Amino acid sequence: MIEIKFNKNENKSIAYDEKTKIGECDYIETEEGWNIVHTEVNKTYQGKGIARKLVETIIENANKNNQKVVAECSYAKRILERKQK
Repeated sequence: MIEIKFNKNENKSIAYDEKTKIGECDYIETEEGWNIVHTEVNKTYQGKGIARKLVETIIENANKNNQKVVAECSYAKRILERKQK
C-alpha cells in the first residue's frame, strides 16, 4: 500500500510502498511562501498519480500553515496552474 507522508522538518513529502521510499517532493521556504523545487517518483511507480499526491500534500500543508505556494518544478507548476483555474 502506498502512503504519502509530510515531513516539515525536511521540507518535503515522501511516498512509501511499505517501508521502501518511492518518491519525494521538495520545497524551500521563502519570504513569499513555499517554493516547490523538485518532484521525483521511482520509474517503476510512475503513471499512478503518486507525483500529483506528493505535490498536493505540500499544497495542503502550506494552506494549513497559511503559506502561499509557488513552483520552480515544472510538474508542480502545472498542478498549481490547474488548481488556480
